Amino acid sequence: MKGYRLFAAAVGLAASCSMTCAAKTLCVNPNGTGGCYKTIGAAVAAASAGDIVQVQEGTYYEEVTITKTLSLVAAPGAHPVIDAMNLPHGIWVNGMSAAPKPGVAGVVISGLKVRHANFEGILLSNVTDATLEGNEVTENDQSLDGANGTCPGLPTTFETNEQGDCGEGIHLMAVDHSTILRNEVAHNAGGILITDETGPNAHNLISENFVHDNVYDCGITLASHGAAKAVIPTATLPYGVWYNTISRNISLRNGTQSPGAGVGIFAPGPGNTDTGNVVINNVIRDNGATGVAMHNHAAPPTAPPVNLNDNAIVGNFFSGNGPDNPGAPTTGPTGINVFSVAPITGTTISQNTFENEAIDVGFSAVTGNLTVHFNNFSRGVGVENLKTGTVDATENWWHCPFGPGMGHACATATGTVWTAPWLTTPFDADSDAHSDSD
Repeated sequence: MKGYRLFAAAVGLAASCSMTCAAKTLCVNPNGTGGCYKTIGAAVAAASAGDIVQVQEGTYYEEVTITKTLSLVAAPGAHPVIDAMNLPHGIWVNGMSAAPKPGVAGVVISGLKVRHANFEGILLSNVTDATLEGNEVTENDQSLDGANGTCPGLPTTFETNEQGDCGEGIHLMAVDHSTILRNEVAHNAGGILITDETGPNAHNLISENFVHDNVYDCGITLASHGAAKAVIPTATLPYGVWYNTISRNISLRNGTQSPGAGVGIFAPGPGNTDTGNVVINNVIRDNGATGVAMHNHAAPPTAPPVNLNDNAIVGNFFSGNGPDNPGAPTTGPTGINVFSVAPITGTTISQNTFENEAIDVGFSAVTGNLTVHFNNFSRGVGVENLKTGTVDATENWWHCPFGPGMGHACATATGTVWTAPWLTTPFDADSDAHSDSD
């Protein structure tokens, strides 16, 4: 019996190796020497599913389209550049043949600089289990007419809502269970965009990215849009953006020429769904609009209904962000603004620290509630409630031990806000002991 088990294990290992050990590595260099391909596109076309395309030092003037499982990586010690000047994208991982389901799985893109594309630097459409790690995505969205907010030539059959930003630096459209890790995304129209035109967008991790100086739009955007019916004629609903995690990113100086938030969560119209997302442990500073903006603009009754519920904003640091845009106004520069004309419930704002904000948390909803606990407010307005929705803002530090508005150093609350009891010392995320009072 023991011998049989050893034999079975050997057979299993051999079978596993037959599936994984057959993968080969294809090399690319600008001269096509040493058995390498001269262009990345040629190597990708020649690769079989599961292969590795390793790119050596150099600048490659091309658009790379990927429609199969493979890894596209920089050679050890190399910093290759894809320069897509006058081309639509730097890299497009295109699985839309299976829309609304994912058509490509398991793609890895690592260590590349992608610049100068007319639209997105990197576009992923209908993709599952992808990894973008350690890339630099810069100076894309070159076709943007910033003065008029248009993007001439953008393929609007599926990019139905990106005229104003050309799709941003990295665009995830109908992507799930993917990881966007430690990329630098800078000097594009916008930073990282997560949308649902050609299928659901869910369960992605956006972490440890440096997203900065994307001056025409938000740093990181989760936006539910209408379905692209030119691609999927049978679509009847927006698909939805849900259960994504935005963690440990730096979102800095975005949206400074056309107002853009550090992080945006948007379900603007009937049927749009942006729910269950978590924005946690990020640094969000000096953006042209609100640090985190949550918006809905579909007045009830809506059919189908909007879902902008059950999102969480936890453990972030906010400083020096701007006021929200005119469609979702606050009365001054704001850390977090939640604006909805449809009923909204289940949003949690907790364990955040605010500095240099006129308004730390703004809320505008006629029907709904907002939960705000264990935050450290700055000296201005801790919570501003502009409508008739309810705000439970108990157990917060109001920049003084005496509670909101009880001294010149204390933060204040405006509108109907429940504040007592409050913390008498700043919230310490590493401590289990907190004193509260009133």
